Amino acid sequence: MPEPRVITVDIAGRAYPIRSALDATYVTELASYVERKMRLATESSPSSDTVGVAVLAALNLADELFRARQQRSDTDDRLHDRARHLEQIVDDALALLPGAGTTGAP
Repeated sequence: MPEPRVITVDIAGRAYPIRSALDATYVTELASYVERKMRLATESSPSSDTVGVAVLAALNLADELFRARQQRSDTDDRLHDRARHLEQIVDDALALLPGAGTTGAP
């Protein structure tokens, strides 16, 4: 992993030095995403102070994360069920082959 370095990003009009080994472009993209979430939170609650807006943005980000995790879990479950079903189909087809279930011993 690369050596950590300081990457300065701007969120809500304030510069934040971020010490990270992540790619600078990636960190900048993350900051831009957080900036957008902060703007949306400000629009939905214009009377909130900066901390309130940050909490609203954090809650929205947490909601996205939880929904993405649930969607992935649901997808994993569906794929697992399909794999089991396909395995059963193969097992059933193999059982129908001539000589299936014999050991080949006389």
